[in-house]
Amino acid sequence: MASSNSRHSRSCNHGHATGSHNDKRSCFMKWLCKFFKGRSIGESNGRRRTVTGDEDMLWHGPIRSMDDQSKAENEELDRAIALSLAEDAKNSKGARETLPNLNEQNGQGNIDEDLPKATRESLSMPPNNPYAPYNPYAPVQFLPRGVCGGCHCEIGYGHYLSCMGTFWHPQCFRCYACGHPIRETEFTLLGTDPYHKSCYKELHHPKCDVCHQFIPTNRSGLIEYRAHPFWGQKYCPSHEHDDTPRCCSCERMESRSLRYISLGDGRSLCLECLDSAVMDTGDCQPLYHSIRDYYEGMNMKLDQQIPMLLVERQALNEAMEGEKDGHHHMPETRGLCLSEEQTVSSIFKKPKIGANRILDMRTHPQKLIRKCEVTAILVLYGLPRLLTGSILAHELMHGWLRLKGYRNLSPEVEEGICQVLSYMWLESEVMPGSRSMPSSSTYASSSSSSSGPSLKKAGKSDIEKKLGEFFMHQIANDTSSAYGEGFRAANAAVNKYGLRSTLDHIRITGHFPV
Repeated sequence: MASSNSRHSRSCNHGHATGSHNDKRSCFMKWLCKFFKGRSIGESNGRRRTVTGDEDMLWHGPIRSMDDQSKAENEELDRAIALSLAEDAKNSKGARETLPNLNEQNGQGNIDEDLPKATRESLSMPPNNPYAPYNPYAPVQFLPRGVCGGCHCEIGYGHYLSCMGTFWHPQCFRCYACGHPIRETEFTLLGTDPYHKSCYKELHHPKCDVCHQFIPTNRSGLIEYRAHPFWGQKYCPSHEHDDTPRCCSCERMESRSLRYISLGDGRSLCLECLDSAVMDTGDCQPLYHSIRDYYEGMNMKLDQQIPMLLVERQALNEAMEGEKDGHHHMPETRGLCLSEEQTVSSIFKKPKIGANRILDMRTHPQKLIRKCEVTAILVLYGLPRLLTGSILAHELMHGWLRLKGYRNLSPEVEEGICQVLSYMWLESEVMPGSRSMPSSSTYASSSSSSSGPSLKKAGKSDIEKKLGEFFMHQIANDTSSAYGEGFRAANAAVNKYGLRSTLDHIRITGHFPV
């Protein structure tokens, strides 16, 4: 069983404070029985007398029958037996050879402490071995006097447990989680709290967020799992290779208890992302116009009306192949700023959703004619509003750079500054006023349309805000050279010198100011 520094598997020793007759009695014990007029040392008015122990003590076994003799009288009788045995040990040479001298230490021994050991040796009883395996059928088990570690009452007679350096009534040794007694011989200890092994596993062993099973251990006996760096979703490593669907927007893996929506082009969408997904070109127009207004609010007005189309994955890939120039974010391109004339199929009617998939998708081929440096902006359909908006902000910056005469920029500079505008727009939506930049929500009422999920701005849900934070996290932690390193360099320059000064420096030098 794998364990941490504070968790250990322990075992309990079970005992029963009861006596048994030993057939191997010495002649001395037989004589002793006769000396007390036939009264056996194992019986006293219905009480069984048991000699036990590693710690040299006498202990009383369970009472088989009761009479009118008081407890005080029984104790006096026990004392008399002990004194008689001690006196006989002094006078008998045979006894001296069998029993140890009870008066060795400072001339005065402790009869109560040494007598059980001497009696055990006379009966040829082997001492208890603390390393020997537990034998539930052993006739004698040691039970020292003491209090229960649970109820703090005296142990008394009967069954008991020896665990964690103390003794317990069986009903008092309980699991810290469920509160029921621990009856197994092994348990799990966390700090000073005992657990059933099953209860500990249920509470502390990580479960997979995909299949909801306990994450298995690897060949080294360690618990190995994968975890999303933003969402913290834990899952078995095997799910990376068993075709488990992953949301194309938030990257979370599909849970076995909740089905994703198939978009029909190899992508899947979780229900949280579907809630604000933009599904057709008409649905996207209000969002597109609000982002153009956002640019205008930063004195970056686009003088040309650039067409915007929402397209399927296949249409976007075909358009990307028809472009002579341009940089594309791999492995998935979600937007494109066209500069060549092409015919592109755009989605003009929102598809229906049924049986966890998209139904009745309708597209329309559209001939794009170049009227300026930018032919059109294409965006992948089926993405949440904030992700769609961040793609539009990125592609519009490509269009603004081309229309304003920025030429021959390196991929790191062009993609980096475009990512900064995408990040700034997301920031204005999720955390308004963070950079003293205008929010596109301000211009929502002046947009050409007021319907559709694109205007879910005034009252963003916590889920939508969390998605926005994730998209910002993706931009900030991108590992690619152009999009990742380029963004970090551009963002540092904008934070230090401002957006306008950074753009002026790029126009003159082709590089970011340092």
